[in-house]
Amino acid sequence: MKSMTGFGRGESRQTDGTTWVVECSSVNRKQLEVSVNLPRDLSDLETQVRSQVAGLCSRGRVNVHIRSDAAEVVKQPRVDEVVAAQYVQTLKDLAGKLGISPEISLGEIARLPGVLVGESAEADAEAAWPAIHEALTAALEQLCAMRGTEGDHLKDEMKTRLGCIEAHASAIAEKAPNVPEHQRQVLRQRLEQAGLPLPLDDERLLKEIALFADRTDISEELSRAASHLNQFRTYLASPEPVGRSLDFLVQEFFREFNTMGSKCNNAEIAHAVVSAKTELEKIREQVQNVE
Repeated sequence: MKSMTGFGRGESRQTDGTTWVVECSSVNRKQLEVSVNLPRDLSDLETQVRSQVAGLCSRGRVNVHIRSDAAEVVKQPRVDEVVAAQYVQTLKDLAGKLGISPEISLGEIARLPGVLVGESAEADAEAAWPAIHEALTAALEQLCAMRGTEGDHLKDEMKTRLGCIEAHASAIAEKAPNVPEHQRQVLRQRLEQAGLPLPLDDERLLKEIALFADRTDISEELSRAASHLNQFRTYLASPEPVGRSLDFLVQEFFREFNTMGSKCNNAEIAHAVVSAKTELEKIREQVQNVE
């Protein structure tokens, strides 16, 4: 089991001496979302980066930040003389047409677009990819290792809470058969208080108790809850991503305990149901971070 929370960092040196640094961080999401931050001149590598991430992560938002130790180095600026000459000639022609003096300073020409050019060193995507790939692999290994460690903690915590839920379900199963008899006593007591005593073998009393017993029968819900417990433990032991499956199973768990609580008119069972649902709610919160 893996968590969806993690961080990893990797470095690799290119043959020309450039060091590439890759940092990967992830948080929980229902689906896989990959956000890639690359230098502009390496945008063609985004598809390869996404593919590599998707090969190791199935859920969560994974942020990948890629940078080199040599940010863009601006070279000596150069003057585009052709562009400058075209500006000067165009402005002189305009001055002649307007009948004004063509007073053009060097500073004004230098500020015109495209005259003064600052060149920057651009990275070669094809040459940079082997080093970036190596750094990304190292970063993803760290990320997955951290997600695995966190997943182990989540698994242990959920196992403990499953044990508590199982204990509550056992207590409910133990008390459930006594509910009809308790109802029989309550009915007789109310009838006696109303001055309408009935013998224990009265057909009307027996029929009422039988109907009540049928309405409050939770054997099916207990059986399904036991099945859910076994299935949950099976998922916890699975090497595959099980976050979505666990999320669905928790919802089914809640359904069974809600039904038990609504069927059984018994304070002790109601208390056990509330306790079980409290543990389930804590598990549900943890499942939200399981890959």
